[in-house]
Amino acid sequence: MKSLKLISSAIAMLICFVSMAQERTISGIISDDYKQPIPGVNIFNQTSKTGTATDFDGKYSIQAKPGDMLVFSFIGYETQKQKVQNSNTINIRLKAYNQTLSEVVVIGYGQSESTSDYNSRSYERAERRREKKEAKQASPVAMQGKVAGIQVQNNVGYLSNSNFQMPKESSSISSKNEPSYIVDGVVAKAHQIAKINPNDIKDVHVLKDQNNTFVNNPNGVVVISTKNEIYKNLTEKELDKKLNILPIPNEPTQEDYDTFVENAFESPKTAPLSTFSIDVDNASYTNIRRFLNNGQQVPKDAVRVEEMVNFFKYTYPQPKNEHPFSINTEVSDSPWNSNNKILKIGLQGKNIPTNDLPASNLVFLIDVSGSMGDMNKLPLLKQSMKILVNELRAKDKVAIVVYAGAAGMVLPPTSGDEKKTIIDALDKLQSGGSTAGGAGIELAYKTATENFIKGGNNRVILATDGDFNVGSSSNNDMEKLIEEKRKTGVFLTCLGYGMGNYKDSKMEILADKGNGNYAYIDNIQEANRFLGKEFKGSMFAIAKDVKIQIEFNPKQVQSYRLIGYENRKLRPEDFKNDAIDAGELGSNHTVTALYEIIPAGVKSNYLAEQPDALKYTKTETASNNYSNELATIKFRYKKPDGEKSIEMVQVIENKSVALEKASDDMKFSSAVAWFGLKLRASKLIADKSSEEIVKLAKQGNSNDVDGYKAEFIRLVETSKQYN
Repeated sequence: MKSLKLISSAIAMLICFVSMAQERTISGIISDDYKQPIPGVNIFNQTSKTGTATDFDGKYSIQAKPGDMLVFSFIGYETQKQKVQNSNTINIRLKAYNQTLSEVVVIGYGQSESTSDYNSRSYERAERRREKKEAKQASPVAMQGKVAGIQVQNNVGYLSNSNFQMPKESSSISSKNEPSYIVDGVVAKAHQIAKINPNDIKDVHVLKDQNNTFVNNPNGVVVISTKNEIYKNLTEKELDKKLNILPIPNEPTQEDYDTFVENAFESPKTAPLSTFSIDVDNASYTNIRRFLNNGQQVPKDAVRVEEMVNFFKYTYPQPKNEHPFSINTEVSDSPWNSNNKILKIGLQGKNIPTNDLPASNLVFLIDVSGSMGDMNKLPLLKQSMKILVNELRAKDKVAIVVYAGAAGMVLPPTSGDEKKTIIDALDKLQSGGSTAGGAGIELAYKTATENFIKGGNNRVILATDGDFNVGSSSNNDMEKLIEEKRKTGVFLTCLGYGMGNYKDSKMEILADKGNGNYAYIDNIQEANRFLGKEFKGSMFAIAKDVKIQIEFNPKQVQSYRLIGYENRKLRPEDFKNDAIDAGELGSNHTVTALYEIIPAGVKSNYLAEQPDALKYTKTETASNNYSNELATIKFRYKKPDGEKSIEMVQVIENKSVALEKASDDMKFSSAVAWFGLKLRASKLIADKSSEEIVKLAKQGNSNDVDGYKAEFIRLVETSKQYN
């Protein structure tokens, strides 16, 4: 009998041991419909009754066994369940509620709990309330400006509090479809709440009064108390300062943008050739996004339509011949001028596998001057560079050069597999002093040329707000300097940061004249896109000095205009001049250009007065019948280490389709260009309806895995109140 008991005990211990052995760490990222991480999501294990919450980056980890049910819940989103199976990674995308809050949930007010206890108890309480259908009977007794004693249900474990005062300012907060926010008795905004350290939070209330008597917001109130009431009695500005949030000016008066005049319609009889350099930059779009998200008016000259269009990726086929890119054309109706046509020209760069990419010789040139101290400058910059460092291989090498009052090297060329060494050097950077940008460029290029890899990817990556104020600082000086450095064969990538004193004009000149590209990093998600997901296209050129020249057939085209590319236009004779610089194309990169065409025989208010017939020079149309040709397009490019251009020629057929039958790429790129023209207050578009822009963009929204196109649609919708 005794032996039987021992065997039973041994079996029980074995079962317990096996069960414990099966438990493992489950981790993942919680994001919304647009793949943006959600901090503060509750994760509850129904089996073990344990819980946790996501961090600022939407990441979590929790102990669980196969078969356990995990529940993911967050205010304003639909609760989602996921059973643990074989994988240790569970990523969840939560869907936002279409309805506002309809019940009261009061959680642990006045009680300090661990994160695990807090989440597990909060979930259990919510479940019991739903099961017993008691939420509607649990509304707080509300009075004007005061919650007088929240009702206690002891069997559930709520704690009462009769001293909470609603701030007077709360009567007018939050007109959007979101709750109001109170932190330590101070009215706060959503972007401020997002900055609060979760470790500082003592407890949270989500309140909803059905009679709407204590707050003028039908979406309820989120009340947060911190452990030491660190935000008590602060003004909005003081709260921003405490949370390291920059003040947002109504107008970016100290920001600097080059002025330009949009391209006009031209006649193929008087201007038979249109010539321009490709542009792979997309800084203008992310900068515009920053203005719109901050509720600011977008400066007209900050809008470069081609950079908006080229922010997005389109589904062009890979090249099938010896050339590094494919050429794709399409003609359809103009959405903003019904009698006109749009010609789309799309280039698709060859996708080179990462292992086949040449070794990289990179120099990080980082501005650490006093103007870079803000949270969205040097701190964001350092996190951005870490994303790039994670993409490096052992055969790659990185040096770090910094500049403030002077320039210096803080990290000599270091192998890409020594990531900790590189990241430690980045973490030690601090801001202070003036901005000797010219000296920094000199040292960075010197470092790059001394470590030059023949046939490799030699590149300086300049990260700054562009506010050069010592040494070579004028735009002309910077242009001459960077044109001289371009001769070394070193490419240039410019990363712009910050707001208020941002110098877009300098950044654009440096990128345009330095065999380079240019991106504006407005948040860590954009850094991850440009330096992580699109690393190959951003950092590895497969063709340089790419030029396009198009000759329109005057029998079919009465007038034409290039949409955007105003600062990339070239003279016709520059096309075959290999000394003239042009844009670079990266691995798997796409480039799109749009022309608006007034067909022959169409009356238009946009046509200029035709000059009188010339007496000494006759302009005659070719006698050959090219009725089936709309235009002939030519391309010239050089290999990344080449000096002689290679030419490609293609005929564009005179074949147009109705807009509703056009490709998704045509619809979406046209919608983006349309929005850009509207932001620039173009006089060459008849229809300026935001509703029609949104409609067209939605029709063309496909292959949007990362949600960038959906984000664009939201921007257009929210911009109605600013334009």
